[in-house]
Amino acid sequence: MNGLLLIDKPAGMTSHDVVAIVRRATGERSIGHLGTLDPMATGVLPLLLGKYTRLAQFFGQSQKSYEGCIRFGYSTDTFDAEGEATSEPKPLTMELEQLRKLAETLHGEIDQIPPIYSAKKIQGVPAHKLARAGAAVPVKPARITIHDFQLLSLAAEEAAFTICVSAGSYVRSVAHELGQMAGCGAHLCMLRRTVAGAFTLDQTISIEQLKTLSLEELKALLPHPRTLLPELPSVTIDEQTAGKLRNGVQVNVPDFSQAPLVKIFTSPTDLLAIGRRVAGTLIQPIVVLG
Repeated sequence: MNGLLLIDKPAGMTSHDVVAIVRRATGERSIGHLGTLDPMATGVLPLLLGKYTRLAQFFGQSQKSYEGCIRFGYSTDTFDAEGEATSEPKPLTMELEQLRKLAETLHGEIDQIPPIYSAKKIQGVPAHKLARAGAAVPVKPARITIHDFQLLSLAAEEAAFTICVSAGSYVRSVAHELGQMAGCGAHLCMLRRTVAGAFTLDQTISIEQLKTLSLEELKALLPHPRTLLPELPSVTIDEQTAGKLRNGVQVNVPDFSQAPLVKIFTSPTDLLAIGRRVAGTLIQPIVVLG
């Protein structure tokens, strides 16, 4: 099965757990996710299946949007509710409007320190494995962008929020930082990804739905190949030109958009390759799916 499957990940399950379930349901061994979700988090988890796993590199910089809840009063070592407390309980003394002013200072490009309990790799080893082994975790700040961060309400020291961030951002770190600024500590207590790149919650299926669908029914739910990577124009070529592409030969294609990358099809739904524009309509294949 080749395509992109959108799962609404449930809480209490790792992204790897979801991949294993999809493997059993589809019989497809080659599956990769586009950005992990922590076990506590729910929401949009895009999975590339089959030959489409080779397209992962083109999805890497997609923005993501979330809704969630921040609990003020103490911080944790994981920056979320699953960790151990790292500060003594302290009451929140700020009102919602004061917290909103603090949140405004976190908009835009910032240097963010990832949690030590994360999938971020340190010399090839996930940071969370080093942390659980008691080793020092030398995490370095990463430049990320918070496009929007809104505190919606405050009740019983828990603030509901929405946030839109660049790829590689940790919402847990945003919650932790806001708690430090508020002077009482805080951690993430709920998170749901509502948008991942061009994909939204209403396009997803649940794990329960997945288990009831036949392969044909599941294939019918996959997004149309031409809707993937919408920033790349699509072009259709004949079989003779396709043969040259499969051999790595540069070809001329009927695309005049001047976009640096192009999706190349051999039929309305059969994606053959991603090509890089050399000059004019001359395209060099960089990923060939078959």
